[in-house]
Amino acid sequence: MGTRFSAPGPQQKRFAAYLDGLALAAGHADRVGPLKSYCTGLLLPGERKSVEPMAARLAPDSVRRMHQSLHHVVADAPWRDEALLAEVRSRVLPSMKQQGPVVAWLVDDTGFPKKGSHSVGVTRQYCGQLGKQENCRVAVSLSVATWSASLPVAYQLYLPESWANDEERRRQAGVPEQIGFRTKPQIAVAQIRQAVTAEVPRGVVLADAGDGNDGQFRAALTELDLHYVVGVQSSLSAWASGTEPLPPKPWSGLGRRPKVLRRDSKHQPASVKQLAQALPRSAWKDVTWRQGAEGPLRSRFAAVRVRPAHRDYWQAEPHPEEWLLVEWPKGEAEPTKYWLSTLPPETKLRDLVRIAKHRWIIERDYEELKQELGLGHFEGRGWRGFHHHATLCIAAYGFLVAERSRFSPSARTGQLELSAPALPQDFRPRGRPALVRTA
Repeated sequence: MGTRFSAPGPQQKRFAAYLDGLALAAGHADRVGPLKSYCTGLLLPGERKSVEPMAARLAPDSVRRMHQSLHHVVADAPWRDEALLAEVRSRVLPSMKQQGPVVAWLVDDTGFPKKGSHSVGVTRQYCGQLGKQENCRVAVSLSVATWSASLPVAYQLYLPESWANDEERRRQAGVPEQIGFRTKPQIAVAQIRQAVTAEVPRGVVLADAGDGNDGQFRAALTELDLHYVVGVQSSLSAWASGTEPLPPKPWSGLGRRPKVLRRDSKHQPASVKQLAQALPRSAWKDVTWRQGAEGPLRSRFAAVRVRPAHRDYWQAEPHPEEWLLVEWPKGEAEPTKYWLSTLPPETKLRDLVRIAKHRWIIERDYEELKQELGLGHFEGRGWRGFHHHATLCIAAYGFLVAERSRFSPSARTGQLELSAPALPQDFRPRGRPALVRTA
């Protein structure tokens, strides 16, 4: 890459100021230098963003010392991920909001394929990256989004029951005592509560069916006075507009008055798929929601008011009405996607579709975090290292988001005004085969 700049350019100065602010959250002066180096290493060019190759890029004449420094700050140093993520948020959100207000909070989980069984959280489970059951670990995140940018503000490993209930594995991986088994929706709700408490600018909560099908998840969002547009499965049951459960049984005059709602053999809710297929042709409209890489993104949608039927036979009052949004592309034999939404009744169809489809932006973020910033490259097995590495990846990504929002939409990893000495010619990261020389 050549030599270092003799005088820092404007972007280098902004990056230095950004890291100075983050270093305050590290809590100890000895961590400041390694933390800055780690974030710099994540943003420099290079296929692998684990400790060893980053150390070689940052200090080719002193790889071992730099390796020890980076390893300590990410795997051992007891700084708080929440504090550093809050600092990232405070520095990046103002830049994002210069391009428009916060419109959404994005709940997501992302998988990391992993061999073996000793790395914290690894088990055979569904891995979204591979689209199937596989040996992997999964992290749950919450991101804040405008229409043009988004930033993860919370991130936590999902700890399967097989790990949460195994004291020896917990001890070896350094899992904190307060971390027990929680479902992914429960982790997401805790992250959302923390964001509400921190007074993060509010947006509509967006989630896929893995969370949206959970009635307790949706109820928690309503209790927090947050609107949502969440994916649901086609089998989820609901009452069509104008219908609801039967009232409680008439009181006989003896004992307690009946309070819970009822159903009978002739009065039952339907699946959202059945409700969608029963809609008249006139209910379906073509909607364009944004410009894609190959042209406008367009499909066919319908939106109707329904009452979710989730366990309402245990309640005294029916669930309030909300939107059922359905996508049924032309040429498909049946609808392909379903959402429930608590946006106001006067919300227009195009606005429902546009916000429901805005989850695409988190997919863009994770593609860059994984491919360019090495989110899944940490090679340690412990809880602290897994989270510290992810936090520093998000911190580095936050600088890119701020740069794009303020100055340069084209800011990318490896294309910044950051420089480092060239790698030694004979350097080979562990696990990479040696090059075969030919005559």
